[in-house]
Amino acid sequence: MKQRKWPQAVISAKGERSVQGGHPWIYDTEVRSLSGEVPNGSLVDAVSEKGKYLGTGFYSETSKIRIRLISRSANDCFDEAFWERRIRYAWEYRRTVMGAEDLSACRVIFGEADQFPGLTVDRFGDILVTQTLSLGMETLKPLVFPLLAKVLSESGAPVSGIYERNDVPIRELEGLAQGKGWYPLPGLTPPASTETVITENGVRYRVDFENGQKTGFFLDQKYNRLAAARLARGRRVLDCFTHTGSFALNAAIGGAAHVTAVDISEAAVSLARENARLNGLENRMDFLAENVFDLLPRLKKEGGTPYDFIILDPPAFTKSRRTVESAARGYKEINYRAMQLLPRGGYLATCSCSHFMTPELFVRMLRSAAGDAGRELRQIEARQQAPDHPILWNVPETDYLKFFLFQVV
Repeated sequence: MKQRKWPQAVISAKGERSVQGGHPWIYDTEVRSLSGEVPNGSLVDAVSEKGKYLGTGFYSETSKIRIRLISRSANDCFDEAFWERRIRYAWEYRRTVMGAEDLSACRVIFGEADQFPGLTVDRFGDILVTQTLSLGMETLKPLVFPLLAKVLSESGAPVSGIYERNDVPIRELEGLAQGKGWYPLPGLTPPASTETVITENGVRYRVDFENGQKTGFFLDQKYNRLAAARLARGRRVLDCFTHTGSFALNAAIGGAAHVTAVDISEAAVSLARENARLNGLENRMDFLAENVFDLLPRLKKEGGTPYDFIILDPPAFTKSRRTVESAARGYKEINYRAMQLLPRGGYLATCSCSHFMTPELFVRMLRSAAGDAGRELRQIEARQQAPDHPILWNVPETDYLKFFLFQVV
């Protein structure tokens, strides 16, 4: 192999097999040796024990993911032009798969799926909200962030500010501090407010990107909300774990007879109620601040079948393999209770946003819940995340959202 300017990391046979299989992560236990000094967060070439070039990536001396590959081509030069091409490629993909009407609120960069390891970028109108979870991408912000604004603005999607939501503990695994605030873009003065209004599926939402969960709004369920709305016409809908009210609002606009939106968080319920007013739907909806695990058995105990369509969109019950079993019990509990509460012939939308709750585990849980509830499930649709959150088949971590629509008989 010709002489290269980056240090080399010699990778074990196990790591080599993983990389050749298409995965971009090399773990600390797979790094056999380093040639020369490797500054934390800098680029390093990964090579096999026989010296074969495998790829180039960011080195992190504190993370278990020791190297995050950004390229497998020995001909790549990682300059401004390289990163601009990457951004243009990601943005053109969204313009193709989302269409112009859905670009105003979408995910622009989805980490490894767009070959920007550890970087998330969401667009809310003229605001970009970012989350940077790897040291390598953190060091590149002065280069990448202005390019993001440039590429989008040149395509007719002007950017007035980039807001960073780096208030997440996982940054500490990379030796990074937590924090949030406007990123200083040359020549731009950011807006005074950290709230904005977006439109998705014809529904308007007030988005608090400073204090809301993650980047302020969950964009991955966009088309799943539409699928649920198609079933809602004329039905009495219970939307559990409503958060900002997204499924509930879609159901109401879809023609539901009435919608009850439930969340354990008073703040979430308040925001959902405000979003209902924003759309003129407050007279067709009501809101409860209650724990769903308590609500469903209480409704069953009170008798009757007050709802004929239940939507379960819980937060991730597990963020590691160690807690998958307890998470499965939680998923089963709410699905079992919902199936019991529904009349025969009622409808159920249910999902999991945890990568560790695999499709196989989720389906097994649903079968078990239906069996215990004495119900059969007639599948209408099985869906995943919206295509602005692309799934790379060689990177299982990008495939995380499971969504099912059933008739319960």
